[in-house]
Amino acid sequence: MTFRLALSGLNAASADLGVTANNIANTATTGFKSSRAEFAELFAVSPQGVASTAIGNGVRVASVAQQFSQGSINFTDNSLDLAISGTGFFTVSNGGALQYTRAGAFKTNADGYVVNAQDQRLQVYPPTTTGGFNTGTLSDLRLVTAESAPQATSNAEIVMNLPSDATVPTVAVFDPADAASYTRATSMTVYDTLGAAHTATSYFSKDAAAGTWDTRLYVDGTAVGPAQQLVFSNTGVLTAPANGHLVFPAYTPATGAAAMNLTFDYSKATQYGSTFGVNSVTQDGFTTGRLIGMDIDKSGVVQARYTNGRATPLGQVALSNFANTNGLQHLADTSWAESFQSGQALHGQAGTSGFGLVQAGALEASNVDITAQLVNMITAQRNFQANAQMISTSDQITQTIINIR
Repeated sequence: MTFRLALSGLNAASADLGVTANNIANTATTGFKSSRAEFAELFAVSPQGVASTAIGNGVRVASVAQQFSQGSINFTDNSLDLAISGTGFFTVSNGGALQYTRAGAFKTNADGYVVNAQDQRLQVYPPTTTGGFNTGTLSDLRLVTAESAPQATSNAEIVMNLPSDATVPTVAVFDPADAASYTRATSMTVYDTLGAAHTATSYFSKDAAAGTWDTRLYVDGTAVGPAQQLVFSNTGVLTAPANGHLVFPAYTPATGAAAMNLTFDYSKATQYGSTFGVNSVTQDGFTTGRLIGMDIDKSGVVQARYTNGRATPLGQVALSNFANTNGLQHLADTSWAESFQSGQALHGQAGTSGFGLVQAGALEASNVDITAQLVNMITAQRNFQANAQMISTSDQITQTIINIR
């Protein structure tokens, strides 16, 4: 009896040492969660109950429970390294089967998919055509390398001041090559449907009527329609056109692009003082762009950045959580799978209720406390020695009984 009791203690102490050794071995493993050996007493119980003089039957390993406490966040130089600050797991696809991990060391494979070292694809919520993300489905995150499509200019805005003391040009017939035939001019860059840039120049000529100006638009030196008028009140405020918008006829560029329909907004134009000034020039077109980088914000939104200044959302990192994380099925490579004990995966977005934040360019270190593990190792070693001594003592007692004559 004593031999079996001490043997169960040896096995328990050995298991404790094994758990401690595994923790220490994974001190530097990204996203690793330490384990703790939990023990339970063995006690024989009969249907008639337990006698007051009954002795226990030893000890057993009841569970090796993982500790899902937060590991420290270590910053890296890789923008695809991700860490979760708070609760939740990254969701990855292993050939279609979902797995969950806290190890966020991701990279791109030959097809542009974002994967980990085991070639498991990071799951995201795909973007919708109307903005936002479709949180009802998961998809593989893929970094597109195609150029960003251009957008033709359709609306432009010029915020400026025309001098109230300006005089009528000395040359009556307008000629863009003759500065004496107009009062002032300003230019901006506009884009056609192919992304080609064009120079749009607006010419302003003081009219004989008070507060009245003629404006003409030339694109790449070609007139776009006839002159149109801007009329200001005696307080310098634009009164005509009423909404401040001048719509010009379609201009067909020589690049083979579709016709450009340009509308200029002068609603913020004024006629004050004696100084001509252009405060801002904006337009809504842009050229094509090449992929130059990727940004991931704290809510997990992944955006591709292009040389034309545009940013295209590629998805939002999908996080998962469980009612009972200790019930997860532990797999290799610091990943887990859903089980009956863990409950179904709860998918969500970073920063929402029950989920932490995503930190890009960082990795979560192992949560192993090496000092605590070394102390636990000493304790388990002492327990092992004590149980071994118990076997030795029992052997001596048995030998003494055998030697009785």
